[in-house]
Order: sequence, then C-alpha cells, then structure tokens
Amino acid sequence: MELTLDELRALTGWAADCASRALPLYESRVPGDSRPREAIAAAREFASGALRTKLLRTVAWAALKAAGETSDPAASAAARAAVGAAGAAYLHPLASPHQVKHIVGPAQQAALACELAGGDAEAEIRWALDHAPPAVSGLLRRFPPGKPGKSRLGELHRRLESALRA
Repeated sequence: MELTLDELRALTGWAADCASRALPLYESRVPGDSRPREAIAAAREFASGALRTKLLRTVAWAALKAAGETSDPAASAAARAAVGAAGAAYLHPLASPHQVKHIVGPAQQAALACELAGGDAEAEIRWALDHAPPAVSGLLRRFPPGKPGKSRLGELHRRLESALRA
C-alpha cells in the first residue's frame, strides 16, 4: 500500500486539531511542561507543508515520556493525543489492523482526556468526526478493521472507526 504525503498531511493536521482540544487539560494539570504542545506544533508544521524530519519522532517520544510521568489520567491521555498527532506523519503503509489505532488514536485519546476530566467524550468524538477531512476516511478505508479491545478506550476507537468508515 502506498501513502501519499498529501494523505499523511491531512491525517496529521486533523490529528493535531483533535489533540489541541485536549492540550489545555494537560497544561492545567502539568504546568510548565511544553512537550505535548511541541509535539502538536511539529505536527501542524508538517501538515502545513514542512518536511517529515526526525523532529517529529523526537517530539512524539518526548510527549510520550510526559504522558508516562504524570499520575493524572486526563493529563496522560491528553499527552498521548499529542504523541499520536506527531506520529501520524509516520503512519506505516502496512495493511494491518494496528495501523488503524494510529489513525484514530489522537481523537480517541483526546475524547478520553475530556471524559476523565469530567467532560463529554461523545461531544469530542462528534467534533472529531465533523472536522475529519475526507482524506482521513479514505485513508482509513484502505486498512483492515482495527482491533480496539474491550476497554473504554476501545469503545471510543470503535465509535470513531465505524463512523469514519461509513
């Protein structure tokens, strides 16, 4: 399977938009830690036409470390949304159900962060679906169905994946 840079840019831009909605949750709970913000910023730069460089991987790993260093579940999910945004530029062109997690991950983590902070995950899912460019749905349809599991995160995954495939 081939993935074009245009497809990866569309996915990454949408992922950054989704993750940025959860960023205030992270920053209010872990003040002074800019790692998730930097991951989202790098994702936005790539989505806007910048080259796909090592910086994206570096900031994604840093945001993942930030997610693991906080004991606040909402902050951790928000940081994981940022990880997914930066990592979206490196979606693998493998016909694997695992890759679907990389497509829907930023939106599902942002929705989970919202819910864990006392908000409405369904509203976040609706926002993500309403703002997904057609390229994201087209890209997702080229992959086999994901395997989201039975957790709450899996429920959010199923909701996103089924709606994006429709």
